[in-house]
Amino acid sequence: MTNLTTSLDSGLRISASVTVPAREIELTAIRSQGAGGQNVNKVATGIHLRFDVLASSLPDVYKERLLALGDHRITAEGVIIIKAQRYRSQEKNRDDSLVRLRELIRSVAQVQKKRRATTPTRSSQKQRLEGKKKRSQTKTLRKKITE
Repeated sequence: MTNLTTSLDSGLRISASVTVPAREIELTAIRSQGAGGQNVNKVATGIHLRFDVLASSLPDVYKERLLALGDHRITAEGVIIIKAQRYRSQEKNRDDSLVRLRELIRSVAQVQKKRRATTPTRSSQKQRLEGKKKRSQTKTLRKKITE
């Protein structure tokens, strides 16, 4: 994992041409849940990241695809909420939340190929039918012979 916290000043680099300015990403320290002893009760090591897609400077194509995603991290208002509490240090959780945001935005940047329907070949159809006949014959031979 790279140290994104120090490089966040210039913004979060999504691709060579797309960068999200740091002012558009809201990071809040929260108390982490789960086991961890006394440290969990005293220190706010978790990070709550909020990113408003509609108000961001992302290209319109990215915005449309992000809002079309059925991801549970994107609210109806178009705000991405990421809760990072995997690590025991706040800095690592901050980096983790930023990496997860970057990956989510990158996932919509790639255009999925359209699936082209294919038909089975004649030989594969023939092979399938022969296999069915053979299986049927095997089962027929297992039956009791009644006279």
